[in-house]
Amino acid sequence: MTDRVRAPRRGPRRSRVLRALAAGFTATLLFAPPGNADTEPAPATLTQLAYDGSTLAGVLTLRATTGDLVVDPASLHVTVAGATTAATVEAATTMRRAVFLVVDTSGSMKANSGMPIIRAAVAEFLNRVPADVSVGVISFANVAGVDVDLTRDKAAIRTATDTLIAGGETALFDGVTLALEKLGATGERSIVVLSDGVNTAGRKDLAAVLNAVTQGGVRVDTIGLRTKVTADEVLIKLAAAGGGNFAPADDQAAVTGAFNASARALDRQVMWSVRPGVLPLGSTPVEVRGMASGTPFSATGTVTVSAVPTALPTLTLAPALPEASAAVAAPVETVAKWFLVLGIAGTFLGLLGLTAAAVMPTMRTKRENRIQNLEAYSARGLQITKPRRDTQSVITANLVDIGERVMAGRESTSQTMALLQRADLAWRPGEWAVLRLVGVIVGVIAGALVFRDGLVAVFGIVVGALAGLVLPSASLRLLARRRAAKLERQLPDILLLLASSLSTGFSLPQAMDAVAKDVSEPAAKEFARVIAETRIGSDLESALERMAVRMDSDNMRWTSMAIGIQRQVGGNLAETLRTTAATLREREYLRRHVRALSAEGRLSAYILIALPIALFVYEVNVNRSYISLLWTTVLGWIMLVGAVILMAIGVFWMSKAVKVEV
Repeated sequence: MTDRVRAPRRGPRRSRVLRALAAGFTATLLFAPPGNADTEPAPATLTQLAYDGSTLAGVLTLRATTGDLVVDPASLHVTVAGATTAATVEAATTMRRAVFLVVDTSGSMKANSGMPIIRAAVAEFLNRVPADVSVGVISFANVAGVDVDLTRDKAAIRTATDTLIAGGETALFDGVTLALEKLGATGERSIVVLSDGVNTAGRKDLAAVLNAVTQGGVRVDTIGLRTKVTADEVLIKLAAAGGGNFAPADDQAAVTGAFNASARALDRQVMWSVRPGVLPLGSTPVEVRGMASGTPFSATGTVTVSAVPTALPTLTLAPALPEASAAVAAPVETVAKWFLVLGIAGTFLGLLGLTAAAVMPTMRTKRENRIQNLEAYSARGLQITKPRRDTQSVITANLVDIGERVMAGRESTSQTMALLQRADLAWRPGEWAVLRLVGVIVGVIAGALVFRDGLVAVFGIVVGALAGLVLPSASLRLLARRRAAKLERQLPDILLLLASSLSTGFSLPQAMDAVAKDVSEPAAKEFARVIAETRIGSDLESALERMAVRMDSDNMRWTSMAIGIQRQVGGNLAETLRTTAATLREREYLRRHVRALSAEGRLSAYILIALPIALFVYEVNVNRSYISLLWTTVLGWIMLVGAVILMAIGVFWMSKAVKVEV
């Protein structure tokens, strides 16, 4: 019997091996990180990690500097406490997101045209940043300050950035610290720093700033602008502490690219959450893996579990920020074109008026030149002065000539000229008319700019025109009244000086000549004019009477009357002047006493008159919707007209109540 050799049965063993290989390959596909092995992972950061006892949540930020990556929600897995769980993904727009641009405005930014680069880069950043993100601007030089607080008004940020000027030292650490304070402690917060990394001023040091960034959980991106003193290591440490990127920048394109990368990082943010069950107290590592537009990414962090549950970031909703800076940008957008035309015209006429005012002292008539020569002779001997050359421009001369024709023949012209002489202003009627016209135009422009839109703009134009019409006249009357009052206060001392001169043997003209040389203005000029008039043939009494009329001085009228009576009937003129001086002194004492007693009433009147006007202007610029009811409703118009009438009555009544004639 022949033995038959049996071949081994290998079929089942081979099947078991194949099944094991297949199972291993399947496990590899299931548990291996998604993506291709040849694709470089995208950098990512975890922030706002929080655990409330059952749910773990956080914010994922992709920090890739290039490409528009979009997170695939189905690929997002979270590994915590040794267990891997698929995450639930939400849009980051449901929470408060804020970023501060911390900009270096020190003197080193001047070397390579840093400010134009900064302005262009910030503009690109604002174009790319998501609409729900609130943005603020902090600049630092010798000190750090908030230029624009957190807002969604991109126009205000552009305006503030355009006004930044480089100069001074560098308070980099103070700028970052200020941004941390202004960002607060809730929501997703980030800082973008543009600097050369040098800190030469301020109270903070690098260690304190790095600790504050780490403890605050604020993401920090830094951009190192190339200067002669660039310190990249400081900016690298700041970015590392905040889990952000550091980008060196040599030119405009590099800076703009770095800002765009920071804006894209905000655009890629997502919120995720998982339910890992009960986590142990203390610090627990967290790892998040997934895919974004075919690119793998992973991020790690640490969540601190305590006995007190932590509020999740999904509960921190984005508050409706007040557009505080919208009022700043509104005038530029709402001012009509014809306002700009009026502004240009007003500026031109204002400069013209200033030029005319500068050359007006050189515009003298022949009569004024003769009087000037006589005054110079009476005060300092015979010093004939040559008339100055008229330096008027053709336009100014034409305007003044038109003003002369307008003022000619008017009843108020004589009163205006009297006030100009009393105020010692060497202006002709035509020059005064041009000044009034410029005042009206400036008032109209100011009223239109303060009260910007709607019917209130018409109201502002009317008020501005009235103010421009009234204020020059009121100012002229005030100047004239103050100069006349100063002369009256000088008069008792002048009379005593005249009496002393007469007692020593001087004649009255000689005594007045001494007064013109020794006393101060305005008495010196007025008495010099009296002496000049007597030397060209005028009577002394008539010259004194004209001085009293010119200065509208009752005391001077009484003095000229006393001198005239004494010259007619005879007697001791020195004693008469002493008696008159004593009377005037007692009268001045009584007037000042009454004025002191009525000071409280006058101050109350000024406050009561100014308070409603100032409050109205304030409300128009701060709370227009509230105050606009006065001109948008019939009842409001009735109240407004009634208020104006009552204000006029109150001003008239208070002026009479506090005015005491002595």
